[in-house]
Amino acid sequence: MFLKKLCAFRFRVQSFTGEKFGQVEKTELDAHFENLLSRADSTKNWTEKIFRQTEVLLQPNPSSRIEEFLYEKLDRTVPSRPNNEELLGHYMQDAAKDFGPGTPYGSTLIKVGDCERRLGSVQREFLQTSAISFLTPLRNFLEGDWRTISAEHELRVAQTEFDRQAEVTRLLLEGISSTHVNHLRCLHEFVEAQTAYYKQCHLHMQDLQKELDRFPNAFAGNPGHSMASGGSSPLDPASAVETDTLKIEEVQAPATGTRKAKVLYDYDAADTSELSLLADELITVYTVPGMDSDWLVGERGNQKGKVPVTYLELLS
Repeated sequence: MFLKKLCAFRFRVQSFTGEKFGQVEKTELDAHFENLLSRADSTKNWTEKIFRQTEVLLQPNPSSRIEEFLYEKLDRTVPSRPNNEELLGHYMQDAAKDFGPGTPYGSTLIKVGDCERRLGSVQREFLQTSAISFLTPLRNFLEGDWRTISAEHELRVAQTEFDRQAEVTRLLLEGISSTHVNHLRCLHEFVEAQTAYYKQCHLHMQDLQKELDRFPNAFAGNPGHSMASGGSSPLDPASAVETDTLKIEEVQAPATGTRKAKVLYDYDAADTSELSLLADELITVYTVPGMDSDWLVGERGNQKGKVPVTYLELLS
């Protein structure tokens, strides 16, 4: 490579000296050829930037990228290791075994851990698909077509090889348009893979949220108190019947004893005597004589109705 560049430099010096003294004809490149060269150089520069940044996106860890580069140069397979999501899932499930899978925390850890492992599997598929369908074609262009174009350009500059290389170089440079089409197709595949990845992540998280929503009592101050003491569940129809005798529209807030409460979860009212809730909103609550201890009267503006205690965090 050094000898080739040295010879090219020597030839350019000889050509420049000859042109200055009128001994040889100056090498002329037509405007179309110059335009193709400029377009090819721009394509190479942007392809390098897109390629490098995509590598960073797919593998943010610089040490891991260097390791993968070395394995690739040595023509060896990169050892398979669990990614962060898979590792987190393993830790959660191992912790669940230690804490007890039958406890609320342990059973939840198992479900979240399983979801994290599935997210890790989806991410692994996304990385493999992106590397094959997007990174590899860009790398092939930079290490193949562009090197060929560069080499052919050096020969193009040489006066003695001008005629022989002109057509070859022109064909390669005009192929940049087809390269753009190919890269566009690869870019579409990359976006489709990324869309599928985030869609699957969203579905997994929705499934997890549905699983967690089945255990609202797991977050209460003492989840087993009401059941252990023989009390009824806050959503038990029997307890609801006891409060049916109360006419909510006739209930008046006491002069003292009202409190503010933050809603922990969404709640859909079962009938007109109950008040629907939205997570994170603030409402005023109080109790009235004869009302089940698992329920409070909640007010939000002009709306009023029974609300379950376990869906609230009392603030004052």
